[in-house]
Amino acid sequence: MGSFDRSKKRVQLWKKAAFHIVFCFIMGFFTGFTPTSRASIFSGPIESNQSMKNQEFSPPAIEIVQPVATREVTLNRNLMAKAQLVVPETLVAVQINSSGDQKRKSAVEEEEEEEEDVTLIPKKVLIVITPTRSNDLLQGALLRRMATTLKLVPPPLLWMVVEAESNSTEISEILRCTGVMYRHLVFKEKFTDPEAEMDHQRNIALNLIEYHRLDGIIHFAGLSNFYDLDFFEEIRETEVFGAWPIASVAANRKRVVIEGPVCDSSQVIGWQLWGMNNHDQNLVKPIHVSSFAFNSSILWDPERWGRPSSVQDASQNTMKYVQQVVLEDESKLKGIPKGDCSKIMLWNVHIPRQIMTYHSSSVAPPNSKHRW
Repeated sequence: MGSFDRSKKRVQLWKKAAFHIVFCFIMGFFTGFTPTSRASIFSGPIESNQSMKNQEFSPPAIEIVQPVATREVTLNRNLMAKAQLVVPETLVAVQINSSGDQKRKSAVEEEEEEEEDVTLIPKKVLIVITPTRSNDLLQGALLRRMATTLKLVPPPLLWMVVEAESNSTEISEILRCTGVMYRHLVFKEKFTDPEAEMDHQRNIALNLIEYHRLDGIIHFAGLSNFYDLDFFEEIRETEVFGAWPIASVAANRKRVVIEGPVCDSSQVIGWQLWGMNNHDQNLVKPIHVSSFAFNSSILWDPERWGRPSSVQDASQNTMKYVQQVVLEDESKLKGIPKGDCSKIMLWNVHIPRQIMTYHSSSVAPPNSKHRW
């Protein structure tokens, strides 16, 4: 009996030891998952009494996890802070009155007041009429040059090009590529006199303007004309009639002929015309068609400018009628540019065509002495 009791006690001791070992293993295993920032009762050096007192009275460490939405909130707060700094500088205007007091007014209110004060005045339409010559070998190049000039003029502008009927599509193709608002007119009549043909083309354009009652300032621009770009803005201010000097230059002649109005400030008091001397001052000589501009309403509403409608109806040539009106009523003529109508802003350059004696479709031989 005694040996059996001893063996039974040994088994119980082994069971207790095994249970203790397993319990310690489990406690150590779970202790490894605890946060390292927290104090462990199973590890760490022995601290002094002073440090223990500090730990007793100091608050425990708290780990704050920032939510995802906090970045958006911070960004919005930053933008609001910047906006608060910018708004007072840009949207608030400070006005100081005579007494020294400062008044603040928002920029929105200032803009509304400016809009009420500013009245938009539309620009007048410039109607530029250009006749052409069918036998001119430089016509295509001159048209492109004129188109380049008119493209630089601020709109609104209408370019009316008149051409004799032909099988060629050169002018149509050039006008389509200009980028300028244009109207291409074609006529069928045949002429032997070049000047009569040019007047007929101008009359075609004037009759169209009269029929459709196009409101604007009319100017006759020949392909040989060269312009100062400020010229077009000057004639846009024309109310009834405007006139200016024109310089005629010939490449094969060593001289420059200047024709145009004689002005006192901006008022026209006479004309300086080439070929007139002291013996024929009373003769009426037509002025250069490119040296004046006029309001188109004189064609379809002459009574507005103090002229009876019967005078215009009796005239079969609109171009001559306009030239006659310009010469008769100098009181309504204004010199261009304002204040100094002696300034030259338009040049008419005559380019000789003698170098082009052969047909345009022919090809010059390699050893040809002709130069373009």
